[in-house]
Amino acid sequence: MIERTATIASTVGLHARPAAIFAEAAAEYEDLEITIAAAGEPAEDAMDATSVLSLMGLGAAHGDTVMLRAEGAGADDALDHLVQILETNHDTE
Repeated sequence: MIERTATIASTVGLHARPAAIFAEAAAEYEDLEITIAAAGEPAEDAMDATSVLSLMGLGAAHGDTVMLRAEGAGADDALDHLVQILETNHDTE
């Protein structure tokens, strides 16, 4: 299992727009099961990273840290890409 941490950069947190951007990108990796959880939460409490509702349910605010996990071929590259999305302020675009 590959893990990465990311800090939420959007100034309003992981609200509808950045959550939708992230979920759409995560869904592109059809061969991987990608999960997300608040930093420090156990892996079994992680949520489906392709679900906008799950992402918004995290309640992640600007500056909060989350943990991404994935397993399978291409997991390293997928998580690197997804971290980049979370660490971009989508409220200024």
